[in-house]
Amino acid sequence: MTDSAGIPGGTDAAGGGKPPNGRRRRRLLRWIGLGTGLLAVVGAGTGWWIYSKLDGNIAEDTSAAAELRRYDKERPVHLAGGAQNILLIGSDSRTGPGNAPYGQDEGTQRSDTTILLHLPADRKSATAVSIPRDLMAEIPACLKADGSRTGEQFAQFNWAFEWGGTACTIRTVEAMTGIRVDHHMVLDFSGFKKMVDAIGGVEVCLRRPVDDVEAKLKLPAGRQTLQGEQALGFVRARHSLGNGSDTERMERQQAFLGSLVKKVQSNGVLLNPARLYPLLDAATSSVTTDPGLASLRGLYELVRGVRDIPTDQIKFLTVPRRPYAADANRDELRQPDATQLFQRLRADQPLTIAPPAAEATATPAPVARPDGARDEAAADDKADRTPGSTQGSTGNGRGEGTGEGPGEGPGTAEPSTPVPTFTGTTAGVADCR
Repeated sequence: MTDSAGIPGGTDAAGGGKPPNGRRRRRLLRWIGLGTGLLAVVGAGTGWWIYSKLDGNIAEDTSAAAELRRYDKERPVHLAGGAQNILLIGSDSRTGPGNAPYGQDEGTQRSDTTILLHLPADRKSATAVSIPRDLMAEIPACLKADGSRTGEQFAQFNWAFEWGGTACTIRTVEAMTGIRVDHHMVLDFSGFKKMVDAIGGVEVCLRRPVDDVEAKLKLPAGRQTLQGEQALGFVRARHSLGNGSDTERMERQQAFLGSLVKKVQSNGVLLNPARLYPLLDAATSSVTTDPGLASLRGLYELVRGVRDIPTDQIKFLTVPRRPYAADANRDELRQPDATQLFQRLRADQPLTIAPPAAEATATPAPVARPDGARDEAAADDKADRTPGSTQGSTGNGRGEGTGEGPGEGPGTAEPSTPVPTFTGTTAGVADCR
């Protein structure tokens, strides 16, 4: 056999054609190795850039941390190891990018929404407790932005945030509940919209059309997906939905958060890089947190602990309250229900949630007395409950025998004690509001 030049053996024999198979294979492996190494370097560099960007987005609230350290000795003791209590604050501040359209900036801000999120040690459930902004509370002496200090006052709850920011709000919540707040997050209007848009909107269902000029909201009746601007109007609207009360607004906020949780837990977000990165970018750039959460790793550890909680175990309720005796436009805690709820959360003890329709069955029956008379206190308690109050199912309806957690003296709950039921909902419930 000859090639075109007449050399026997063809081009391979002459040394000027294709190399032997072994040599080609080694050369191919070298190129594959170089390519893989290059991709690894690029991937690592890209991963580090993404991590650094997301980590750098988070704003650390050092001033609140310093103020809380000042009062550390008077703060509640953390009773339940492994459990965490996180205070979520929605600020109505008009400062910052994207917040000006919602009103004139007067240099002040109040907590438009405040939720105490309790994560038990076993991370098999989560309980989110809304605190009404008009709830009357003992607000401690707090450090103001100008360096002066306020005096202790009995006032509506959301003034704490206006007077002394996050630290004042945390101290007010801790004094009210006896629960140690481990972490906090503050989110403004613009940040809320960015997070909703990042996951492609949140589904809600309306019984009636809405046209609220003040909330910048106009929606038809029925099931629909709200984007950022509409979602903000939906959770803030008061005058065009329901009876215009803050009670219904909090219920609407809880329902919205339930839908948001279901959306984020779905594969369409967590397993889709095109949606996951915008969500992480929006979340990290939208929140101000305590130093313990002010890193991507801190937030990741928090999310990892709750991402697998079933939606029917993510519970929403409002602190038990009733109209304030001196002003019906304000609220006050309803006892003993509020104390019972706070004791359960502080000791990391279970509780169950039932919708308002189940109220009659959840309320303890009047206790029979030897003389045949009814327990009037239990009967009055049933008749006098208001929306959002708890339905205790332990003891005799007056908070007795509910337990205060480990080491808190007499009254510690026995294993056979029924778990109390409170009025609320879960993230697994979907209905029109």
